[in-house]
Amino acid sequence: MLGLLPLLVFKYYNFINESLTSLLQVSGLKFELPGLNWAIPVGISFFTFQAVGYMLDVYHGRIKAEKNLLDYVLFVSFFPQVTSGPISTAEDLMPQIKATHTFDYEQGKQGLKQLLWGMFIKLVIADRLGLFVDTVYANYIHYIGATCFVASVFYTLQIYCDFAGYSLMAIGIARTLGFNLIDNFRRPYLATSITDFWKRWHISLTRWLTRQVYIPLGGSRCSKPRTYWNIFVTFLVSGIWHGANWTFIVWGVMHGVLQIIEKALGWQKYEGKNWAVKTVRICVTFLLVNFAWVFFRMPNISDAFAVIGKMIVAPGVPKLALLQGSEWFMLLTGILLLAFKDLRDEWFSNRLKVLQRPLVRWAVYVVLFCMILNFGVFSGGSFIYVSF
Repeated sequence: MLGLLPLLVFKYYNFINESLTSLLQVSGLKFELPGLNWAIPVGISFFTFQAVGYMLDVYHGRIKAEKNLLDYVLFVSFFPQVTSGPISTAEDLMPQIKATHTFDYEQGKQGLKQLLWGMFIKLVIADRLGLFVDTVYANYIHYIGATCFVASVFYTLQIYCDFAGYSLMAIGIARTLGFNLIDNFRRPYLATSITDFWKRWHISLTRWLTRQVYIPLGGSRCSKPRTYWNIFVTFLVSGIWHGANWTFIVWGVMHGVLQIIEKALGWQKYEGKNWAVKTVRICVTFLLVNFAWVFFRMPNISDAFAVIGKMIVAPGVPKLALLQGSEWFMLLTGILLLAFKDLRDEWFSNRLKVLQRPLVRWAVYVVLFCMILNFGVFSGGSFIYVSF
């Protein structure tokens, strides 16, 4: 509990205070605790998860307690991942902290490649998508449903490129220094179910929640109703962790309920080879995830329902003139490159061997670097997950 106290005070005090005040007002009572205007420390959720995960691992006997204070502090606040992850376990990172490191050319090369690709999808794709998304969502009442739907799809791509971009940069920087961090994303929008999505999205968080919440509750080693309850609680915790707002709670509950439905119907995984069925499942999963992201993005539940209502009731024709022709060219070029890479890595990794030739690889690196310099949005602000 003491490990969670800073997170509860800095991040959730005002939310709990406002919720209790509203509940008491409905009951005809007036009582309000003083609010806090403290700035939230950057990355508090991530280093809290690192610290609490370490404490629970020691408590359950998975690892021995660390006696070197400096090594422990470095583990909790390892700078490449401290603001937005990925979340490491002591088993993974502590031995690397204690090891002696020398420069490894191959590891450094792989790290720089990940850093380059992370910068590309963040600056060229995510931040340019944000120009459209922020314009529409800030004034959604003035836009028809189709424009809101395009903005929702763009946000779905934006948060992926933004967060995966940060994760790749963090992993790349760590790798150049001789540290191997867990891969945080594995082409999540090619998932064939919500369950499959969470095996691909924010993998380090899924691992942490499975290890520290789902399994201690009993996991799947109990009755079906209890297993469903364990899933629900795990994703409720995920929603609460993401932010002090009812929108995040609804988002977490939606993912939990969808996984329960999949498990009850046996739809949680698809191992068939029918491409038509697989394509339909991928599209349905993408739309469900896209629908949930609306709650994640909007400031309150009423705005989220208003946006979704517009999509359903008054779709119309989307207004795409919010971006200029050259901006659309830059954006679509970036999205096509992302789609090509994800599709290749998912299904064609052993093909297109021409891409393995040194001349072709270096040409790709130079093109990506030039696109970052010429197409990148360098005024796009911070990473989305920094606020979590």
